[in-house]
Amino acid sequence: MTNIQRQRTLQTATTSLGGTEVLAAARDFFGRRSGIYAAFVEQEGPAYLTLRGQGGEEVVVAVSGNAPSTMVTGSSYMFDQQVALFLASLPPAALAAGAES
Repeated sequence: MTNIQRQRTLQTATTSLGGTEVLAAARDFFGRRSGIYAAFVEQEGPAYLTLRGQGGEEVVVAVSGNAPSTMVTGSSYMFDQQVALFLASLPPAALAAGAES
């Protein structure tokens, strides 16, 4: 039996924002969700943010690197769609010179 959720629990994106900006954006994004999709800061550090949502659901956002190419990782079991929406809301990192699109 295959776990179809496995590929959705850990998601990544690369953005032009700096790490501090990404974490602030995550705090704002998940804090303004309505009803059962809101999540609030439980722990934070310079490169990560752990939020807690409805039913104790955990959402983790972590960053590495810095602008203009910051790698963002988001993880959650039940909030996978909200993590995907958050990552899609970030401005993408610019392509390196000579890279194909």
